[in-house]
Formats: sequence, C-alpha cells, structure tokens
Amino acid sequence: MARGINKVVLICNIGQAPELRYTRNGKAVCNMSLATNEVFTDDDDNEVQNTEWHKVVAWGRLAEICEEYLDKGSQVYVEGKLKTREWSDRDGTQRSSTEVIAREVQFLDSKEEAETTGTQAEPMD
Repeated sequence: MARGINKVVLICNIGQAPELRYTRNGKAVCNMSLATNEVFTDDDDNEVQNTEWHKVVAWGRLAEICEEYLDKGSQVYVEGKLKTREWSDRDGTQRSSTEVIAREVQFLDSKEEAETTGTQAEPMD
C-alpha cells in the first residue's frame, strides 16, 4: 500500500496573540490564528486581495516559545501537518475543524526572534 504525504508549509502573519494553555497532564499547547494573503489581478484589471485564515497548534516547548516570542502581526514560517478533529457540540450537532499541527516554526520578524529560528516541535504522538 502506498504511503501518503501530509505536509503543510506556510509563510504568514499572526492574526492575534497566541493562546497558551496546559493539558491535564501538564503538556503545553499553543493555539494560533494565522493569515496568508494572496494578491492578484482579476479579468477586469482590478487588484484583488484574498486572505485565508489557518488554525495552527503547537505542542510542548515549541508552544511555550511561540507564546513567548510571537504577537499579533508577527510574520512566521510554519511547517507541519493537517489534522481534522470531529466532535459533537452541546446540541448534539456534529462539528469538525481542520488544523495545522506545527512541527517547526521560524520567526521572520526581528533579530531577537531570529535567535530562536529553526525551533522544532517535540513529537506529540
């Protein structure tokens, strides 16, 4: 059986300050909302900007570093994999959400952030 590749690469901006929390087992998890922007010219020669939002999750020490060094507007390079979660809400309605599980985050903004470039996640499974 052939094996698939699940790899996501983004260069994007943080939409709001990252949110750090800890699981019951004490493992750090950081949720981030990241935006990629695409600018193109439509058929009528109008410049069109399209923003796509991505849910990104970092675990362990990578999560703590993201929360410490990133803020709204920070530009980052993210490498990871797609993961879809499914659950039932309070009303019993089935919901799903697709997230990028970050394996590597590189800070692209400042010298201070560049010192932590190449930070990689510890395996979560």
